[in-house]
Amino acid sequence: METGSELALIAHLERIAERHLVEHEGRNLCWRAFGAGAPLVLLHGGHGSWLHWARNIEALSASHRVLVPDMPGYGDSDALPAGSGYGGIVDALGASLDTLLGAGAAFDLAGFSFGGVIAGRLAAQHPGVRRLALLGAVGHGLRRRQPGAMRIWQDAADEQTMLAHLRHNLGVLMLHGPIDSLALEIHRRSCIRTRFESKKTSMSPALSEVMEKLGMPVLMLWGEHDPTGDPAEVGPVWCGARAERSHHAIAAAGHWVQYEAAAEVNRRLVDWFA
Repeated sequence: METGSELALIAHLERIAERHLVEHEGRNLCWRAFGAGAPLVLLHGGHGSWLHWARNIEALSASHRVLVPDMPGYGDSDALPAGSGYGGIVDALGASLDTLLGAGAAFDLAGFSFGGVIAGRLAAQHPGVRRLALLGAVGHGLRRRQPGAMRIWQDAADEQTMLAHLRHNLGVLMLHGPIDSLALEIHRRSCIRTRFESKKTSMSPALSEVMEKLGMPVLMLWGEHDPTGDPAEVGPVWCGARAERSHHAIAAAGHWVQYEAAAEVNRRLVDWFA
């Protein structure tokens, strides 16, 4: 694989991916599959795409068949009809997984940020979910710690200004440490193809409302500096007295924890889904 360019890893992953277009009620969902073994589904965040998992796919696909969609209204997947809401995303993902794996087939599931809300809802209604991991999950309805205001990049006068706004937003919401060229390119590609508005759901208690209904083991990971919530507050609430649940804060990382602390997150996920 080439190095030295933000495009090298993206191009490499595209080359090794199996690409599947799955039709659901007249709309196509784009899935990318990697590796072989027990199925593991990875769901990206709001203003995201499958590339939210760029630094995790190869490590996880060494032991699993990793399935990564662009959720409906994101990236290469069609948008759902107006008014479908996040419930429509859950339904479409569940139906397309039945097509890819077989109805009721078992699989493991991880969701990042808004994708954690979707993952929790999918786990509550799909009988096949064996184990669940929530990374930087929102939908708790508790206190946020965002240090500053986001910038509106859509109205930027030129590409340089747009990239400056996107870089600023990465620093405010997504990453605690330095922002490299790969992170900026992933964020740019994902944002310009996002057609679903996730903010209202992310700031609601949508995930909290289903956590008590989940019977499978749940792992929760946050970066210690995640501005979307305080791990020390959210983790104990979602774990309660459930011995099959655990929560951890990853040192020196922000919201996009599986990117910023990829090595540690990969190790924890491989162990969790073993």
